[in-house]
Amino acid sequence: MTAQIIKREIGNLLLENIPDIPETISERLNQYHSTREAFVVDWLYDNKGLLISTRFGEAAQLHLVESAGGIRRQLTFFNEPVFSASMRPRSNGFLFSKDLGGNENYQFYYYDLNSGHYHRLTDGQSKHGNAAWSPDGSMFIYNSTKRNQKDHDLYINYFANGQGEQLLLECEGFWYPIDWSPNGRYVTVAHYLSINESRLYILDVHTRQLKPVLAKADVACRGGFWCADGKALLFSSDEFSECRQLLKYHVESGQLERLAERLNAEVEGMRLSPDGQTLAFLLNDNGVSRLYLLNTASGEYEPVDCLPEGIIGDLRWDAEGRRLALTLNASDAPADVFVLRTADCHLTRWTCSEVGGLDSSDFIKPTLFHYPTFDLVEGQPREIPAYYYRPNKGQGPFPALIYIHGGPESQFRPGFSPTFQYYLNELGMAVLAPNVRGSTGYGKNFLKLDNGYQREDSVKDIGKLLDWIEQQPELDSSRVAVIGGSYGGYMVLASMAHFNDRLCCGIDIVGISNFVTFLENTKSYRRNLRRVEYGDERDPSMRQHLERISPTTNAHKISKPMLIVQGQNDPRVPASEAEQMLEAIRENGGEAWYLLAKDEGHGFRKKSNREFYDRAVILFLQRYLLHS
Repeated sequence: MTAQIIKREIGNLLLENIPDIPETISERLNQYHSTREAFVVDWLYDNKGLLISTRFGEAAQLHLVESAGGIRRQLTFFNEPVFSASMRPRSNGFLFSKDLGGNENYQFYYYDLNSGHYHRLTDGQSKHGNAAWSPDGSMFIYNSTKRNQKDHDLYINYFANGQGEQLLLECEGFWYPIDWSPNGRYVTVAHYLSINESRLYILDVHTRQLKPVLAKADVACRGGFWCADGKALLFSSDEFSECRQLLKYHVESGQLERLAERLNAEVEGMRLSPDGQTLAFLLNDNGVSRLYLLNTASGEYEPVDCLPEGIIGDLRWDAEGRRLALTLNASDAPADVFVLRTADCHLTRWTCSEVGGLDSSDFIKPTLFHYPTFDLVEGQPREIPAYYYRPNKGQGPFPALIYIHGGPESQFRPGFSPTFQYYLNELGMAVLAPNVRGSTGYGKNFLKLDNGYQREDSVKDIGKLLDWIEQQPELDSSRVAVIGGSYGGYMVLASMAHFNDRLCCGIDIVGISNFVTFLENTKSYRRNLRRVEYGDERDPSMRQHLERISPTTNAHKISKPMLIVQGQNDPRVPASEAEQMLEAIRENGGEAWYLLAKDEGHGFRKKSNREFYDRAVILFLQRYLLHS
């Protein structure tokens, strides 16, 4: 029998069965919500400052910082967050993109720094992305679903002469541009088929002919940056190794040269200096970034040791190739903008993001550990990497929250999370974040271990984590909850069905509840990419398997409370996934809270929505985990 449903609305939020939230939660949480982050976007054309992204109001906007520690001068003032931006070469203006209500139909705009005015360049409806300016700034190339709302074709906008956009290459699937050749005739472009297979090409903009650089089955590559002389490309690929390694492609001969072979961690990003002499590249070492500089002439490389440990991204060289701007995010400090002078490894902090008046010395760093799971590798139990956040106060046994990342082709990385710090310091909860099979960062074979018919093997990894928790005297195995978003939301629902007697409650955020309806209803431009991972629902045998393992099929096994969170405009996991799971749980007599944001998509990006979501999660955990 379905219980009574109590509905109410707060602004753009629709609430079902969520009680009034005590003011005591809001008061202390406000400090954690007042932490701020800053991210590198690009250098100004004259090197006299940086364009950065940070949030002072409702959503992240673009700001200008002219020097280290300088004032952040806000440039954009939208209710929606600005998604990406890049400076136009040789000009005092930049391209930026944003969507509407989280629908991910990103539109391009051009902002003139001299006048402070901007205007839209795209159709206002389709999805656009991956813009790359030509070397002289006269045009930019990008991908768009404009033609049929399914495939990502390549377009050029002839910006300088005002001719607007022109279809350059009609494509099937997901294609995107990467980098222009120095002479402005060629562009490297990628065709992404799956996380395990992507292909790199050189596109002749004049003839529209494609030349393959690397186009092999079951081989993945990233990047494709032109050297300064236009004779070679730099990218990463897993063709010769378990993880992606650096490669150099010689255009005339077609020869591939392997670089930095002794480094066996995954290359996750790179940026070539304007003079072509130095390649900055990042390795993913168990979720932590390691920055290296490589001399492109000699092939010699060295680590950059002057950086604090954390997650590094957004590498941007200045025009002279002497300074490298980057974003650094540590587990005990919010993301901030730093500039590295590479000649003498001198690091300067450009932004100092606030921490809401909290004592940052109380912020807790996690410990990396590995636990054995159910299957064997060369006769020994396979080990799953995970991060463990232990409260500083008390000896335990602590209640535990298992955080499961999305993707599944993603990875939990130990960046700063104000909500984690609240759980640890204010609620006395431990947090465990596993990278179950299927996670990135651990090689291509680990990545494939949950594909298709092996989907529930990743759920078994959570069961083995519950076994590990039972063996830890400082953790209370009778008080364990799970939380996750997107694919992590599926994992929450599946874990609640498989381990209902071992879990107190679960929090599903924009999660997949039925693989068949998900694949049929996710945006058409995503559908084939997801079929590679989950299986093709059009195949009768696979359809039967997907129906069997879907949480909606197993909702009757869930008797513990659930909180389900969803964005109404989600193009990836439609709101119908949350609604059908909600209905299934309630029809079986289960208790479920529901939070729907009418102005959000795949996750909550607006400050007010995020703050209410956090308060609801905390009340839910207090009621069903801490007091269970």
